[in-house]
Amino acid sequence: MHKLRRLYALFAILSLVYSVAVFMVGSGTFSFIIWIFAAIFWGFLYLMDKKSLWPKVPKAIKYSFRIMVAICLTIFVICQGCILSQFFSKGESGAEYIIVLGAQMRDWGPSVVYKARLDSAIEYLNNNPDTKVIVTGGQGANESISEGEGGQEYLLSQGINKDRILVEKDSVDTDENISNALSLIDTDNDMKICIVTNNFHVFRGVMIAKRYTNAKISGIAAFTQYQYLPNNMVRETFGILKDIF
Repeated sequence: MHKLRRLYALFAILSLVYSVAVFMVGSGTFSFIIWIFAAIFWGFLYLMDKKSLWPKVPKAIKYSFRIMVAICLTIFVICQGCILSQFFSKGESGAEYIIVLGAQMRDWGPSVVYKARLDSAIEYLNNNPDTKVIVTGGQGANESISEGEGGQEYLLSQGINKDRILVEKDSVDTDENISNALSLIDTDNDMKICIVTNNFHVFRGVMIAKRYTNAKISGIAAFTQYQYLPNNMVRETFGILKDIF
């Protein structure tokens, strides 16, 4: 039991430290709160074990807690499996359009996350010269330019012809990124469209796109820095559940 208690304490400390690391990125999201709650959860288990409180808990409550944890863990594992199913997607070649989902713009250019998406789009565009790209995303309170316009500027600086770029600059989330982008073009059942986003986000992006069009949708997975994968994959679980329900 002492080993288990030490494990609880370790997880609580790691969750708290990771929440600070996520917060320091300054991404404009509040996903660091997830890790604070995780630290509280592990701290709760630590105290319950240290104070030997579990035997005092009524069996009905104890079993209900275990069932709830088991259900949450099962849902989490299923969502992670869905995310991993699209983790290395390269997209179908010869797409008429690729849609780059927006991410934060910094004063000096695209954030690391957004740059990875744009670089993957550039690689695809160079290999598929007839494909056009739609860059998406509105302007957040902590951004000096809309994500769509910032994405266009970056693509132009990397040699992509302006005639191949469409800009969507009003969306505020993934759902609007995709729905607004699709409203800019005429789609049909035979059209190929690729959704470009980071590897952890591809499954959800493709899932949303299929709601809005009968075109052939596939994903293009961009790189994500390994140290931020735990945060992004946990946060994405909540995003998937939100979209489903």
